[in-house]
Amino acid sequence: MDKRIINRVIEEGNYIIKTGKTVREMAKIFNVSKSTVHKDLSDRLLEIDANMYNKVAKILQYHINIRHIRGGESTRTKFLEKNAN
Repeated sequence: MDKRIINRVIEEGNYIIKTGKTVREMAKIFNVSKSTVHKDLSDRLLEIDANMYNKVAKILQYHINIRHIRGGESTRTKFLEKNAN
């Protein structure tokens, strides 16, 4: 694996552990696609650092578990703003 990719994966892993950001937010910060961030954190990180992978996997699972709540809240806010105008 290329050294630049390894460094990016480790940096992304440390960042998500520190901040708890979503894959979508991290893709904007690291200027890569959501697919790249997801592949980095779910596949490549396991090869590089299994301990960090376990921590990241818990955060990613948490985001999966609450995504329906975030989606509903986003829709609710959208319609409240639309009706206020």
